[in-house]
Amino acid sequence: MDLSAVRGSSGSGRIRVAVDAMGGDHGPEEVVLGALDHAADHPDDDIILVGDRDRIAAVAGDRLGGANVSVVHASQVIGMDEHPALALREKKDASILVATDLVRRGEADAIVTAGHTGAGMAAAVLRLGRLAGVDRPALAVQMITASGPFVFLDIGANPDSTGENLYQYAEMGALFSERVLGVERPRVALLSIGEEKGKGDARIALATQLLDESALNFVGNVEGKDLVKDVADVVVTDAVVGNVVIKFFEGLSTFIFDLLREEFRRPPRGPIAYALMKPGIGRIRDVFDYEKFGGSPLLGVKGTVIITHGRAKRRMVGYAVGVGAAAARARIPEHIAETFQREPARAADAAAAAAVAGAEIDEVTGGRFGEPAPSDAAR
Repeated sequence: MDLSAVRGSSGSGRIRVAVDAMGGDHGPEEVVLGALDHAADHPDDDIILVGDRDRIAAVAGDRLGGANVSVVHASQVIGMDEHPALALREKKDASILVATDLVRRGEADAIVTAGHTGAGMAAAVLRLGRLAGVDRPALAVQMITASGPFVFLDIGANPDSTGENLYQYAEMGALFSERVLGVERPRVALLSIGEEKGKGDARIALATQLLDESALNFVGNVEGKDLVKDVADVVVTDAVVGNVVIKFFEGLSTFIFDLLREEFRRPPRGPIAYALMKPGIGRIRDVFDYEKFGGSPLLGVKGTVIITHGRAKRRMVGYAVGVGAAAARARIPEHIAETFQREPARAADAAAAAAVAGAEIDEVTGGRFGEPAPSDAAR
């Protein structure tokens, strides 16, 4: 099941999605319109557009008067080229912070942003806090295969992951796959240098041991060549490898389509060949349509956070809002918290988690933010 199907799901209860209307390469023009498209198609979802009220109104026009659309003003924006730590410290009224605070106060159920990834992750960790027992949140993405997508994590939140972290990513990724994508008993695998179970570095060995002892449907290792095959529903790795993998896939697919485009332009046979192959090419293009997957959930924080491509336009933003609504409706953070509470032996020690919090934010933002996550009492 892909997220185009999830987007049309009909869970119970109203869901409030706070959309960072100013974020991304095309905000607010494309972001606002994409969010409004979702609002029109899903009257049970309340869309809160966060950003400059006048600019949002100029883009939305008459559509701003919808019953399930509202605006929360934010006077500042964190640009895609800004240093996230400095920007978050200096821009207290930035749209991503205002949107995150709506979730923290219980005034929204999910956040969707196409803005600065580092700023979005840092705002979530610092404003919402991590779930009890989660050492480090993980950023997940859906990868394309011929038989459907699989969940791949971590792709950017934690450059240095331990075996324990990899085990936790597996638990969180499996919950997302099951609860949001509808995969029954998802197959979980570790990405490594060989197919043999446990083969890899010390982290892989420890993660293998923990996964073997867990209730997850652990199928062992997969290699890079297997990622395009239907071998697992959740694949786990550290952020450095994960980020390299997804960017290689993006670059390779673009390269292949560019080559095909050039060949089909070569006279005299190219245009004729294209006319004959056009239906098949359309089907292939549909397989590679990453926009329908919406965005990447940040798993392990106290709230639903979806980070989509900075270059996302109207259509992809609409799908990203759908992912946020589906994840919030499925109560993913609550299920993750319940999972780790059932396994106290593997839960992170609170003191140790606090000790690594500063380093974690450095990794996410590139610099120390210097502000702890609020306590439950503060909420």
